[in-house]
Amino acid sequence: MDQRIDIDWTSCEGHGLCAELLPDHITLDEWGYPFVADTPVPARTVKRARRAATDCPALALKLMASPTP
Repeated sequence: MDQRIDIDWTSCEGHGLCAELLPDHITLDEWGYPFVADTPVPARTVKRARRAATDCPALALKLMASPTP
């Protein structure tokens, strides 16, 4: 099952920890807010993605199952 990162934009405060934990999947804009790749999280990265979601200071990151086509 593919998983994707979802950001709750009303909660995100632009701390940037997510990009430090998942630099291959998340980049930051000039204000420190994340840009998430529009691709599923690779299986080898799911553990780090879970950590990024739980370590987010604003709890704005979620790892969600991708909708099936």
